[in-house]
Amino acid sequence: MPESEKQNKTGNRFGTFGGVFTPAILTILGVIMFMRANFVVGQAGVLGALAILLIAKSITLTTTMSVSAISTNMRLRGGGAYFIISRVLGVEFGGAIGIALFFALALSVPFYILGFAEALVYSYPVLVPYFQITTLGTAVILFSLAFFGAGWVIKTQYMIMAFLFLAIIAFLGGALLHFSFDTLQQNLFPQYSPTDLTDSNAPLFNYWAVFAIYFPAVTGIDAGINMSGDLEDPARSIPRGTLAAVAVGFLVYFAQIVLFGGAFERQELITAPYKLLHDNAIFGWSLLVTLGVVAATLSSALGSYLGAPRVLQAVSRDRILQFLHFFARGSKGTDEPRRALLLTFVITIGVLLWAGNESGGAALNGVASIITMFFLCSYGMINLAAFIEDFGGNPSFRPQFRHFHWLAALLGAIGCLVVTILINWLAAFIAILIIGLLLWYLKTRRLIAKFGDARRGFIYKQTRNNLLRLRRMPEDPKNWRPNILVFSGNPMAREEIIAYGVWMESRRGIVYLANVLVGDLVELAPRRPGAVQQLTQFCNEKNYAAFPVVVAAEKLEQGINMLLQATAIGPIRPNMALFGWSAKMERRQEYIDELRTASRLGMSLAIIEAKGLPDLGESKRVDIWWRGHKNGALMLLLAFLITENWEWADTKIRVLRVIEKEAGQEQAAQALQELVELARVEAEVEIVLEDESFSRVLHKYSADATCVILGFELPQKADEAEWHANYRSFIDEMPTMILVNSLGGEDLFA
Repeated sequence: MPESEKQNKTGNRFGTFGGVFTPAILTILGVIMFMRANFVVGQAGVLGALAILLIAKSITLTTTMSVSAISTNMRLRGGGAYFIISRVLGVEFGGAIGIALFFALALSVPFYILGFAEALVYSYPVLVPYFQITTLGTAVILFSLAFFGAGWVIKTQYMIMAFLFLAIIAFLGGALLHFSFDTLQQNLFPQYSPTDLTDSNAPLFNYWAVFAIYFPAVTGIDAGINMSGDLEDPARSIPRGTLAAVAVGFLVYFAQIVLFGGAFERQELITAPYKLLHDNAIFGWSLLVTLGVVAATLSSALGSYLGAPRVLQAVSRDRILQFLHFFARGSKGTDEPRRALLLTFVITIGVLLWAGNESGGAALNGVASIITMFFLCSYGMINLAAFIEDFGGNPSFRPQFRHFHWLAALLGAIGCLVVTILINWLAAFIAILIIGLLLWYLKTRRLIAKFGDARRGFIYKQTRNNLLRLRRMPEDPKNWRPNILVFSGNPMAREEIIAYGVWMESRRGIVYLANVLVGDLVELAPRRPGAVQQLTQFCNEKNYAAFPVVVAAEKLEQGINMLLQATAIGPIRPNMALFGWSAKMERRQEYIDELRTASRLGMSLAIIEAKGLPDLGESKRVDIWWRGHKNGALMLLLAFLITENWEWADTKIRVLRVIEKEAGQEQAAQALQELVELARVEAEVEIVLEDESFSRVLHKYSADATCVILGFELPQKADEAEWHANYRSFIDEMPTMILVNSLGGEDLFA
């Protein structure tokens, strides 16, 4: 059994209230509510704080709806948000976001511990010199509790939640007793203070800086989602528990903003956000407020201690990165991610040591901003995943959660991106860059996931719609693109032909690699998928952008005819057939008939006699022998396309024309130069004054070229032998030769 499935066979089994709502609401109503919510009201004003709350909650609400839709459409395993993203956007996106999400959750642990320590030293000033010892000791104790497993922690959270709601009643009741509409009116609008109250020249806080401090208040939905592997019924519990937590959290924060904004002066809200809660509790229940902040911060830290290791364990079990495999194993019986928990503990201690022994709050604000960036990125990806699932129209996307639409998910994803940039564009750039580098690294490893993702369905839908749209649009020479059917056969034996076909296409069109299996169809049918896979694997290994096409036929000629007639991707049919030069005299007639068939079916022709691939380090030259516009336009266009590839960088193109009389030399050179300039192709023009046979002239002037392009016409009936011998004399003892026969359709001067 794969390790990613083991956690569903063993471990904890929690319900909606204990497994989702409780950890989520305890994290939402956490350190920000006690330590920073009043600060935000004082800075941004009541209206500004309410706007922050609405924007932040709209992001988490759309994310919750996206999570609900996806979780009711699949069998959700451990890893929470990581599992959702990886199974929809693919292993690369999942891995990049999963690692970022782990660090966001891991950083949340010291964030909540710092909040707890700030509240503690305020309540007991004698502990101020021991601030760092307090934070480090708390980290060790919480680690020890988490080490014994989620079951015991979840049970203790019921008692913690009781203390929390008693504390909320206490401080909201106290604010209500002091409420005044005059004070509310004075605090309606923003009035930002310096970021350093001891320095009058310090820059002022702004709306988005305050938003960044407040946003972690709404990120607690992860605490429930990340318990997905420990839930009895994730599809039922996650939507109900998360939505309930979001709703309750919104009501509490809304009440806090309005009541405290109307109860206390702005300066008090900024300088003593927690003191106001503690000292003004109803009935003198300040001890309840202290117990509430202790309960909220420590339970939030415990929730992150539980969530972060589970995300890392899920990433490790998918075997995305080799060095993470160590963290995949869980404990016996309950499958607790203790190895990942140890790493989380190390990160926690590192951040607390960095924060130092100061309890002024700067460290808390800094960590809050970092967490905000990570969570916004992960929320944006969750919304993007849900958008792709729904908008892609996969028949497999049938969520039981009905209150979802792809537009809400798209707006949520855009909102996350915009808010990230508005908060701090440089930090947003760095965060996106880090995730982008992780994504690039994972893509370069060409991971093969053991699970499907929704990207294929999304791309399929867009491709289908675009093909139908393309079918309705009339073709025009200005939009001509090289769609080349390359008769490659066994790719290993004819790689040179394939390479030239890909160079001629030059990322502007489509290359089809064709192979014919000759023999009895019944016997060959089982071999056909293997032949397709051989071509596909060849393209992947050589980095050739091409589509394999394989048919089985009793005779080679029948197979070629089938390919010429039937190869297409919707309205995108080959407009050029690329053959290798055939020197076999016994197949001469069939070979020329195949060329004729391709021509009758509306395809231009290219015949290649490849003499090896050019060396990358050497200077190269392409010679075009101009003998008229019919084939010349396509020849010049193909030469241009070939030299657009990096392997042909700085290649010289030379256009040659043979004349017999010296009198017309200047006029011919001028006409050819004007044509080249009109075609906007960088090429040198050379007029050859010779009266020898063309074969001799060709060998004399182009024997040292890298590639020679020459036009040809198909022979009349009974002239096949002469035609074959004639062109064989051109090809022998020459470099790579490309013979071109154009049926038109391309516009050299467009």
